[in-house]
Amino acid sequence: MKLKEKVKAGKAVKAVIIILVLTVVFVAAAYLTVYLSGYRIIKYQSPDGGETRFMGKTDKSGQPLSGTVYFADGTKANVDLKNNRLEYSDGSVYVGETKELIPNGKGTLTKNAESYEGDFVNGEMTGYGVYIYSPQIGDKYEGFMKNGVREGTGKYTWADGSTYEGGYKNDMKDGEGTYSWADGSSYRGTFKNDVKDGQGTFIFANGDKYEGQFVSDVRQGQGTYTWKSGEYYTGEFKNNMMDGHGTYYWVSGRSYEGTFRENKIVWELS
Repeated sequence: MKLKEKVKAGKAVKAVIIILVLTVVFVAAAYLTVYLSGYRIIKYQSPDGGETRFMGKTDKSGQPLSGTVYFADGTKANVDLKNNRLEYSDGSVYVGETKELIPNGKGTLTKNAESYEGDFVNGEMTGYGVYIYSPQIGDKYEGFMKNGVREGTGKYTWADGSTYEGGYKNDMKDGEGTYSWADGSSYRGTFKNDVKDGQGTFIFANGDKYEGQFVSDVRQGQGTYTWKSGEYYTGEFKNNMMDGHGTYYWVSGRSYEGTFRENKIVWELS
């Protein structure tokens, strides 16, 4: 290789080295500028085992302040922890206490004109709170929840004024409770899988009353039905009707003890 060519090659190598050095300097300077301004990428372990990733500005202690959080399920949210606020990509907004950018503690979640204010655990409505449904529905629930469903004791109020107060299990009425309808009728007793099941008392809007057993929302088993007039029947029921052995009492003092079928006396010939 001629001397002239060697000089050219050396200059080319030096130029490449200078470019690389300048690139490294610029990258380092940019990184340092970003770092000093408080921008970070922070990774958290999600409760479900996935990874939550935050990209944005942090405070002096290195805690997230504002930016975007990407959750393991693919959703994301804008972060404004100065105002304790998370705006999710589905339109819902959470304002309250958080732990590793997930609702945890006291807070309020709003979405599609519905809101929940109360306790959160690992991003789920868990604990005591108040859930208000959209104006189109008009209902309200106040009580305990677990993972977003009614669980424990609580009170549900319908738009027409009807209420239920008592036990819940897996979002359904379950256990002891009282259901009061807008027409004035009420039931107080045991529920199972969202319906009357067990021992209870049903008071009708017209003043009649039934005390006894229910099975799958119907009067079934032993019970007493008292009419507003004062007459009453005590005995067996089936499919909401007097059916089986029982005794009917008239206000005159007369009574009949015997067999009933579908609300009718089965007269027995002696």
